[in-house]
Amino acid sequence: MSNEQARAESRATAFFVLSALASIGLAITYWQGGQPQIEGVLLAVITGGIGLAIVSWAKHAMPHDLVTEERETVASTEEEVEAFSADLERGAEAFSADGESSAEGIGRRRALLVAAGSAITAFGAALLFPIRSLGPRPGAGLKSTPYAGRHKRVVTADGKPVKASDLATDGVITVWPEGHTDAADSPTLLIHTRKSQKFKPRKGREDWRVGDIVAYSKLCTHVGCPVGLYQAQKGLLLCPCHQSTFNVLDGARPVFGPAARSLPQLPLGLNDDGEIIARGDFSGPVGPGFWDRDRH
Repeated sequence: MSNEQARAESRATAFFVLSALASIGLAITYWQGGQPQIEGVLLAVITGGIGLAIVSWAKHAMPHDLVTEERETVASTEEEVEAFSADLERGAEAFSADGESSAEGIGRRRALLVAAGSAITAFGAALLFPIRSLGPRPGAGLKSTPYAGRHKRVVTADGKPVKASDLATDGVITVWPEGHTDAADSPTLLIHTRKSQKFKPRKGREDWRVGDIVAYSKLCTHVGCPVGLYQAQKGLLLCPCHQSTFNVLDGARPVFGPAARSLPQLPLGLNDDGEIIARGDFSGPVGPGFWDRDRH
């Protein structure tokens, strides 16, 4: 092996090692929360290191000479056999004399292959970390809200608890679970229906109201717009985005428009201070129906 080839292999090994270290740095950066500028520099070092290593290896360390051989006959003459024997003996002597150099070349080649494998493996592993940028797996997260768990008071946007006496007949207010007034999946409509209106509770929800006050998610089950227009005389809720209309007196069943799923209902109760509480989570996933079409 020539000195130029040896230098090329050493150079390629160094590039592969640099790429592997940059891949480790990229993985650590992602794990610590990410930083776009640093990630960009590390990615450039990774890909550039692998590219330079391959180019250096291919251009300077691999053989490029063209060898052709005429094939006229497979039979060897006595002179050719003697010449072959002589070449073999000379080769053995040369190998013995240059054994240390050959071993060094083999060791250098092994180091190059190990470095190449490490660089590619580290880069592949680092590419798995951006999956964290996709966020947590949806799992049950799309089917539960901060109302889930122990009983929680419902509060207005300014955090004030609501009593049944605060809501006049035909009145509608928006509330959230206490401590979660910023939760995008938790806005809830408290609606005080008329005593003269016939309310049809869904099976198993007979005790989900407080007097004539009922609670439904404010998020339309079509595309998630806020439902807030209440027609008190007929007990209808209207979504202003696409005119989906829900019957408050019949489990917020859609009676007009593109929405195909009822508004989820919230089970209500009272605490010892007469404040309205949520006794659990909504009856189903809130928001657009495409999240979970098989639950109603």
